[in-house]
Amino acid sequence: MGYRSLLSLVLLIMLVSPNTRQLVGTLNPTLYTTVALAYLATSIPLIGSLSMRLSENQHLMLMVFIVDIIALTLLASSSGGVISGLPVLLVVTVAASAVLIVNRTLATLVAAISVLALLLDTSWLILQSELDTSAFFPAGILGLLIFGVSLMVQPIAYRLGHAEELARNRATDLYSLQRLNEQIVQHMQTGILLVSDSGIVRIMNKAASEFLTPERPVAVAQGRRIGDYSPDLAHQFEHWKNFGTHRAKPFTIVDGATPIIAHFRELQSNTNSETLVFVEDYSPVTQYAQSLKLNSLGRLTASIAHEIRNPLGAISHAAQLLSESPKLESSDARMAEIIQHHCERVNQTVESVMQISRREPPKPEHLVLAPWLTAFVGEYLNALHRPAEVTIQCEFKELLIEFDPENLQRVLTNLLDNALRHGKLANGRESARIEVEIDSALHMCQIDIVDEGEGVPTRELSKLFEPFYTTMQEGSGMGLYLCKELCQINDADISYRLTRRDESCFRISVNQRAV
Repeated sequence: MGYRSLLSLVLLIMLVSPNTRQLVGTLNPTLYTTVALAYLATSIPLIGSLSMRLSENQHLMLMVFIVDIIALTLLASSSGGVISGLPVLLVVTVAASAVLIVNRTLATLVAAISVLALLLDTSWLILQSELDTSAFFPAGILGLLIFGVSLMVQPIAYRLGHAEELARNRATDLYSLQRLNEQIVQHMQTGILLVSDSGIVRIMNKAASEFLTPERPVAVAQGRRIGDYSPDLAHQFEHWKNFGTHRAKPFTIVDGATPIIAHFRELQSNTNSETLVFVEDYSPVTQYAQSLKLNSLGRLTASIAHEIRNPLGAISHAAQLLSESPKLESSDARMAEIIQHHCERVNQTVESVMQISRREPPKPEHLVLAPWLTAFVGEYLNALHRPAEVTIQCEFKELLIEFDPENLQRVLTNLLDNALRHGKLANGRESARIEVEIDSALHMCQIDIVDEGEGVPTRELSKLFEPFYTTMQEGSGMGLYLCKELCQINDADISYRLTRRDESCFRISVNQRAV
């Protein structure tokens, strides 16, 4: 449309300019002026309102080119026909139609109309004695050129249009893929940081922000030095950058937080290289290693249990007979007691590991918690054969939970054993209490086993439920781990906390079924 407007202005200027006036409008200046003004007038609305719709409406495009052909033919006719040189402008019009009109038939029709208009105009001027018959030769040559240009430009325009559409589709696909990649990176469980060679964090995904700066949003966390997040991470980054090797070592952001581990990958091999830092939670790795260790240990224990128990039973029996001897001295009696005691410890450890290795799927039942706890505590105290106090505080007489009763009994027995033992160490009295609460918002039943002991030190909390970890000389370190495993297979959870009165407490959280 801009070309039409510029062309109409040039044609008008040629008419009024003294240097070019004799070249145009020589036969009919009035017709020339009228057509040029009309040509300019039709170009203005096309620029403003129709230019955005022309490529979508092929028939409207065809009408525009027909108007161009008529206007150029009339301008050429008023200027002397083919000898004026103006019909050459039809080549540009035909070439434009071959590019803009997708339908090849319509584009060829434009070329045919152009040639027909050129020949009719030449014939009319010959009949008017303005031209002689020799004018048919340049008109014919120009007609062949018009058809040649149309047929040559059409396949080129088709390929260019196809390439443009393909590029547009590829750009759309690339944009969609980029957005998808951004979403994937932002929602990955692995933290990703893009760090410059100078140690500035340029990009950080959501997971990395939760690992390194849980108190800040991602946008605020970016743009800082890597050492601002963790000195340990910065030290590992510098070591990897200087030596090109890295031995992954877990670290924590604050004391008691989840351990994390970092890996480094160079993004570009140049002087201004950037580094991708992958930050992951180290807990699953630890849990998997523990699981492998326990599975291997369970299989090993199961395979040699008979071999262990036979000599262990013989040693225990011999120590028992030895302790019953009337001629046994006091020092030897003490040695026999030690042998007997440690035989019991070894047997208990074997039993604990075998319980984990051969653990069967739970058989959950609906338990009315209050009467069940009362019956359990009664049986527990009767089996102790020594004075102890366990109180129950449960105001929900019809509270219903779903749990394997054998598993729940084993968990509570282990927790009460620990509570009584620690209470006795603290004040010389074996006492504990069981409190039952309901979290209405989460529909959870919370069973608290509270003791009067000194509690668990903060530095030991992260290891509390690990296997083979114990602070007691007499413990095997398997009790709390077994409790956690039994709770998990029953869709429950166990945790350690302090009560409002800073008392040591283990909480079992299980889904509430009814009240």
